[in-house]
Amino acid sequence: MDPFDSTETLGYDKSEKGAENIATRLPWARFSSWLECVCVVTFDLELGQAIELVYPHDVKLTEKEKTSICYLSFPDSYSGCLGDTQFSFRVRQSVGQKGSWFREEDAYNRDAPGTLQREQAHYYGYVYFRQVKDGSVKRGYFQKSLVLVSRLPYVNLFQSLLKLIAPEYFEKLEPCLEAVCNEIDQWPAPAPGQTLNLPVMGVVMQVRIPSKHDKPGGSPLKQTQKENLLPAPLVLSTVHELDLFKCFQSVLIHIQMLWELMLLGEPLVVMAPSPTVSSETVLALVSSISPLRYCCDHRPYFTIHDSEFKEYTSKTQAPPNVILGVTNPFFIKTFQHWPHVLRLGEPKMSGDLPKQVKVKKLAKLKSLDTKPGVYTAYKTFLHKDKALIKRLLKGIQRKRPSEVQSAILRRHLLELTQSFIIPLERYLASLMPLQKSVTPWKTPPQIRPFSQEEFMATLDHAGPQLTSVLKGDWIGLYRRFFRSPNFDGWYRLRQREMTQKLECLHLEVICEADLLEWIKDKSEVEIVDLVLKLREKLMKARRQQLPLKDDVLEKLERYIQTVIGSLPEDLQAVLRRH
Repeated sequence: MDPFDSTETLGYDKSEKGAENIATRLPWARFSSWLECVCVVTFDLELGQAIELVYPHDVKLTEKEKTSICYLSFPDSYSGCLGDTQFSFRVRQSVGQKGSWFREEDAYNRDAPGTLQREQAHYYGYVYFRQVKDGSVKRGYFQKSLVLVSRLPYVNLFQSLLKLIAPEYFEKLEPCLEAVCNEIDQWPAPAPGQTLNLPVMGVVMQVRIPSKHDKPGGSPLKQTQKENLLPAPLVLSTVHELDLFKCFQSVLIHIQMLWELMLLGEPLVVMAPSPTVSSETVLALVSSISPLRYCCDHRPYFTIHDSEFKEYTSKTQAPPNVILGVTNPFFIKTFQHWPHVLRLGEPKMSGDLPKQVKVKKLAKLKSLDTKPGVYTAYKTFLHKDKALIKRLLKGIQRKRPSEVQSAILRRHLLELTQSFIIPLERYLASLMPLQKSVTPWKTPPQIRPFSQEEFMATLDHAGPQLTSVLKGDWIGLYRRFFRSPNFDGWYRLRQREMTQKLECLHLEVICEADLLEWIKDKSEVEIVDLVLKLREKLMKARRQQLPLKDDVLEKLERYIQTVIGSLPEDLQAVLRRH
């Protein structure tokens, strides 16, 4: 058996630190760690929606990307948005386009929570649209959007930034935008776990970038008490969280159903009265299964001009695993064959409680004036949590602030997701080989394969009932979850982490071993083979940024040099050259 042979591990590709340092000195390097670019979209009488400006000027967007950004940056004509409107969209990056060239991307993704990873194949667009009467314009209206394009799902940070810069931009135009972009290019890169001061237009925004090491549901304020920072005038409590209570106020009694639909990655269309309601509802739905990452496609705002329109509305195949947020009533007919449609109206109060929509049969989803409701035949696996509804209702009666209601709702959804995931995590941990079975002279033992039936057998004594009071068919929910893209995404990530952990254990055990004793009775061929295998492990560990104990890699490097030193001079020269 080859003593240092091991199975190939999956991991993040990582450039060497020298290359990273060069990258941070490149033009717009810091800017690009936050944003891809800033676009200005205007209405041209001859062209329709058109990009007036992209900044920085050297950013290369494809024609397809420009067209998508144009159409997604204006509210649908049916929305009738006068004044200022803010919303978000998410668009597929063109095939063949390179990912962000910012070199610390992998370092960020390694430490960020799964739900806040930098996107590899999509852009987020954060829009500030202004439509006001203007007699000097032929159509009688000034219509323009300022759009921040980013790979980061920081909806709260970027919408807060737009509130500061967009009104100023509409008054002062390009010089103002250039100044803002230069200021962003001075910001430190987003570093998970750090509290950052971000100056822009005379205001300092203070934000904490979440880390995967944060305690779920913990208070960011408590976690930053030790950090010695100057007081900042504008403190954002979160970079990404929305007002969940506001987003879900008309569907509170169906929160259990919506959580299950998200967990299972079911196709869902959200029909809303405006792009703001559409995009916030879709993003709130995606966040409802946090800390589990939603692994399906989601479009906070989707129009008939979208390049995926035909793909997503085809009636010749089953609807894809995607959530679409739309505002055009035309979509009611288009999506009649979809299994789940959430039709939202303008928020209306019914007594103390926002008017709750009803579950309705899909057959009723026909006319353009379809009433608000959840159009589905879906039957939930778990029973409703009536105590939660009562608590939120009591909060409305007592005029409890929306952020407190949101915190209650977020805590409930977090505990629900954790109750579902903890048994899976516990079972997965049991698939890892015992630490004592990892020895330096053998290939590391294999991680046992995931067995659905074996997992199901653990639920009687270690299931969700240990942490959740909710009754229902948990086993049925797990069986359906195993067929969803969310299970596949979760399992692949965990498998990669476990494989890397095993590789770390093997490297640490090798460093504790007496290599010189082992090579005493070995041939030159075996010793050269050992050197090559150790070098390969060393390179792989550096490339994948394995979470090793301090000085393991340095120790391994010294061992390699010591072993090379035991060989004849001609072999030493060859090995040191290559």
